[in-house]
Amino acid sequence: MTVTNIRRELRQMANPDRARISRSFFKTGPDEYGEGDQFIGLTVPQVRALAKRCRGLSLRDTSRLLRSPIHEERLLALLLLVQAYRDGDGDVQRRIYELYLRSTKFLNNWDLVDCSAEHIVGAFLCSGGCLSRSRSQYAPETGAATLTALARSKSLWERRIAVLATFHFIKRGEFAPTLRIARLLLRDEHDLIHKAVGWMFREVGKRDLSAEENFLRRHYRRMPRTMLRYAIERLPNHLRQAYLQGTI
Repeated sequence: MTVTNIRRELRQMANPDRARISRSFFKTGPDEYGEGDQFIGLTVPQVRALAKRCRGLSLRDTSRLLRSPIHEERLLALLLLVQAYRDGDGDVQRRIYELYLRSTKFLNNWDLVDCSAEHIVGAFLCSGGCLSRSRSQYAPETGAATLTALARSKSLWERRIAVLATFHFIKRGEFAPTLRIARLLLRDEHDLIHKAVGWMFREVGKRDLSAEENFLRRHYRRMPRTMLRYAIERLPNHLRQAYLQGTI
């Protein structure tokens, strides 16, 4: 399937009413985080279904979609990159990872980051940047510098990539990357970072409550309220109240 055919299919499924709702939901107005983003009104399941049919699209053509001003085209491109990363050998994975990091300015909304960062950046760094898929141990010499640079970026979306990339480690029982990036972002000013960090803490707690609580007890008073609320959402009520009231 060519890029021209893909774009034709996307526009055949376009829904102006849904596009209007999406523009509001993803905050595309003046001075909002998604300012100027363009939607044609597709659902995520529609885009995912098309991605399955476009499997195997070249990286060159996928990159063309990723640079599109249309949000759904960029979402499709990212879903295709995730598929290609999973299917590819080490060389393909490295090329996708490098393309992804060169293209962060096009990952300009939270859904685009959330569907891709763990599966590409997280997966690549979790492998130590090596060609083998079998390595799943965190490699500080490769992963730490990249995640730190992203977490210190002026770009909201690169900072969110840093947080969400650590989800790949969390799912493998490796919590150090998440805790380290969280420390860097404790004083971040943006609500979307507060939510992302809190969410990752919650995921750590699902797997190892003591790891989450050890961090919280040291740092919870410095956390933005939204970050804390997300982090403690699954804790027993008496613990949630103690953290919220600052009595721990």
